[in-house]
Amino acid sequence: MHIRTILYIIVTPLTIWALEALNIERFFKKNRIGQIKLMYILLTLALSYLVVNFLMDFYNSYVLQY
Repeated sequence: MHIRTILYIIVTPLTIWALEALNIERFFKKNRIGQIKLMYILLTLALSYLVVNFLMDFYNSYVLQY
């Protein structure tokens, strides 16, 4: 298994856990449950992508340096 896949498996649940602390429902109109869930999914995917790419860049720069 590639390290990127392992990172996604680790980072995605952490991102979901972190997003649960936010109260983004107040930014949506009432009774828009489907849109709120979709926003959580999109935010989770976007943040997971950014964190994994950051960690991979950090790892690659560290490995290439030494």
